[in-house]
Amino acid sequence: MTYPILITGASRGLGAALALQLAQKFHIVAVAKTTGGLEELDDRIQACGGQATLAPIDVTDVNAVRHLCRSVHDRWGGLHLWAHCAIHAAPLAPANCIDARDWDKSIKLNVTTTGMLIPNISPLLHQSGTAVFFDDPCGGEKFFGSYGATKSAQIALAKSWQAETAKTGPKVEILNPAPMPTATRARFYPGEDRSALSSCDSEAARIITALDLFAAA
Repeated sequence: MTYPILITGASRGLGAALALQLAQKFHIVAVAKTTGGLEELDDRIQACGGQATLAPIDVTDVNAVRHLCRSVHDRWGGLHLWAHCAIHAAPLAPANCIDARDWDKSIKLNVTTTGMLIPNISPLLHQSGTAVFFDDPCGGEKFFGSYGATKSAQIALAKSWQAETAKTGPKVEILNPAPMPTATRARFYPGEDRSALSSCDSEAARIITALDLFAAA
């Protein structure tokens, strides 16, 4: 039996595009906070002949994550891949004007939750699975203090895990997608010409090819 693929942050953007394309070969465990977005994704997956299990949970809730991981273990025994697409994109602001609530949300989802997800999901990947993180190197740029600092911390954690598992598995990949017309980017660049950006579908296809995922199905 082929293990399924877990996508955190699957309801829109790159996460949804990956889920839709990977559903051609794998069962998808789609995780997001937005039930409506997950149901829309499920409709699209079913229309293409694929199958998904929807998990409308808040990934910052450790008990919900543990229950999900236990359910995955009991039903399938493991995961082929985990793609972590969930992120909190705080509004751009000077460092001395960062909103305390947005700062807390950024730390909680982008850093604390990543540090909780890795030890809970790692056993499901065994030695042969793959975890994928997506870099967005804007740390240190002006006005990106909240997002840039916490995204950099997330990737630093992923890099440590990558170094630790290099000889033992699971494999940890850190990719840098091209700019896409996502809700996250629109929050940072509201007046941008979106026609010049790479589509989420094309980036998903490029990532799937780079990871050679269909060859393993």
